[in-house]
Amino acid sequence: VQISDNWPGYSLDLFTYPQHYYGDLEYVLIPHGIIVDRTERLAKDIMQDIGDNDIVVLCVLKGGYKFCADLVEHIKNLSRNSERFISMKVDFVRLKSYHNDQSMQEMQIMGGDDLSKLTGKVSFLCFSLILFFMFCKDIVGTGRTMKVLLNNIEKCKPKMIKVASLLVKRTSQPDGYRPDYYGFEIPDLFVVGYALDYNEHFRDLNHICVINDHGKAKYRV
Repeated sequence: VQISDNWPGYSLDLFTYPQHYYGDLEYVLIPHGIIVDRTERLAKDIMQDIGDNDIVVLCVLKGGYKFCADLVEHIKNLSRNSERFISMKVDFVRLKSYHNDQSMQEMQIMGGDDLSKLTGKVSFLCFSLILFFMFCKDIVGTGRTMKVLLNNIEKCKPKMIKVASLLVKRTSQPDGYRPDYYGFEIPDLFVVGYALDYNEHFRDLNHICVINDHGKAKYRV
C-alpha cells in the first residue's frame, strides 16, 4: 500500500489516543484498524509462499515487537484453520539507529547471539520500519546494518531468509533494497506509534502518527 507525499492524513479529533500526547502530534498517518487488516493480508501472503516449512521469526526490537506479535498471531490463526500446521519459534535482536530524530552514523546491534536455531529453517526478520535515507553517509550506514544482520544469519545456513517490514520510508535516493513483504510505503516523515518511538515515548500509541515540532522538543534528550 503506497501513501502519497501529498496525503494529508486523518485529523486527530477522529480518534482516541493517550491524553499525555495531546499537542505533540500533527495527524494520524495510518489508523490502527488499517494496520491490523494490512498485517493480516501479509500473513496470508507469507502462508502462501512458505509451503510446509517451519519458521524461525527474528523480531527486530524495539520498534518491531507489535508488528511481529500481530503478524505471528495472524499466521498462527491461519495455520489453525487450514490443513497445514506451521511451527514457529521467535527470537529477538535489538537495533539502535536514532538519536532524537536523526539517524546515527553507526547502527548498534544487540542480542540474537545464538542463531544456530536458524539452520535449515525458513527465517523471517520482522522490522517495523525499513529506511531509505537521502544522504550517502546514511545509505552506507543502513546498508551496512542490513548486510551485517543478513550475513550473520546466512552463516547459519537457513533454508530461506525473508524480510518483513510494516513500513518502508520513501526518499529521493533509495538504496534499491526492498523487503520481501511490507505493509505500507510512506513519505519521508518521522512517524511514531504502534511501537515506533521518539526517545522511548509514543510506543503506547496504537495509531501511526506524525510527530510535530512541539513533541520533538518536549521529548528531546
